[in-house]
Amino acid sequence: MKSILKAMVAQCLALLAQAIIEKYRPLIVMVTGSVGKTSTKDAAAAVLASRYHLRASEKSYNSEFGVPLTIIGAKNPWENPIAWLRVFKDALGLILLPSHYPKLLVLEVGADRPGDLARILRFVKPDAVIVTRLPDVPVHVEAYASPQAVRDEEFAPAYALSHGAPLIISADDPNAVTMASRLSVTITTFGFAEGSDIRLEGYSFYEEGSECGMEAQLSVKGKNHTFRVKGALGKSQLYAPAAAIACALSLDTTLAMALRGALDYVAPAGRGRIIPGKNGSYLIDDSYNASPAAVEEALSALQLLSSKGRRIAVLGDMLELGRYSYEEHERIGTLAASHVDMLVAVGVRSRATATAALTAGMKKDQVFSYGTSDEAAEALEAIIQEGDVVLVKGSQSIRTERIAERLLRNPEDRNRLVRQETEWKAR
Repeated sequence: MKSILKAMVAQCLALLAQAIIEKYRPLIVMVTGSVGKTSTKDAAAAVLASRYHLRASEKSYNSEFGVPLTIIGAKNPWENPIAWLRVFKDALGLILLPSHYPKLLVLEVGADRPGDLARILRFVKPDAVIVTRLPDVPVHVEAYASPQAVRDEEFAPAYALSHGAPLIISADDPNAVTMASRLSVTITTFGFAEGSDIRLEGYSFYEEGSECGMEAQLSVKGKNHTFRVKGALGKSQLYAPAAAIACALSLDTTLAMALRGALDYVAPAGRGRIIPGKNGSYLIDDSYNASPAAVEEALSALQLLSSKGRRIAVLGDMLELGRYSYEEHERIGTLAASHVDMLVAVGVRSRATATAALTAGMKKDQVFSYGTSDEAAEALEAIIQEGDVVLVKGSQSIRTERIAERLLRNPEDRNRLVRQETEWKAR
């Protein structure tokens, strides 16, 4: 009964969203891919806001519920029936009455199961698409016949583009480059690869007084521009604003305007944010989610820091990998052995990560394994020392944000963490 009701609500939302789109005809920028969607969506909103009256998806509202709610301009009602009635009332008001509706929508779209994006594309079509990354072993692969089936689903918004429409892809992603080559669209590339239209060069971690983050040179048509992402760590942090700038240029925004807009971009909660930790440590809060590609990037990011203390990786289970789960957890454990001084594995699947790290040469007093995030957090409170850098990362269901919360130096920094809503905490 609950599933039937859910399907009926989703269908009603889709019809209302479609009617709103048909009435106001906003420009639609869709952001898709396996990793980095929310960061890229936020960056695109920051960059394009200098030119357009726009609205972007809140947080990671990328489902058949989240996308219509963004189009309507409503927050997630969760399980509150009064709030749901208010959503439908607001949607009907937009359809029946005049409104100062946004001229552009930046919509993050995602898929957990086959057909998810097809359902979204039935009621909203993109005018421009940004594809973040399509890795060899993508998240949610257990629900699909193969990794390529996941990539095909995530690339579906690009297939929906009209002839000559803008498609923005990473030149560093061979899967995206190959798939885009089949389309009759206008392709703009970003990345570190030679020949990228928006090319990143010379990235590094910077510190200036109390401010820190990532810095790189952005090369556009032979001219270099310095740009920064404040308060976050990792090479991957630079992709989101680069993709956003590429999108802005494809929509005829000037480079100067796009660069000014990029200054307002801040990495979303739970995506590599640097936060003061207990006992004089520092947290790299990457607790939103985890996939093999994202964990690999996070471990590499730790090498950018010149820390006086230990590099500690707290890695929770990577879910929805299906038959690739054991080998990917093993691979990450082997990789961690060459990147960190201490590994804390969280969850049943991550036992393979711990075992692989020991096999790769880490000592028994460097590797710990816990069943839950709460157990790991309690142990870490007694372990971390001044100067330690603690990476916290895991799939959503492992709830590694609970570890980050317990390790905060300043309790008021809770508002910088992901999943702090009352509804989430009650789960």
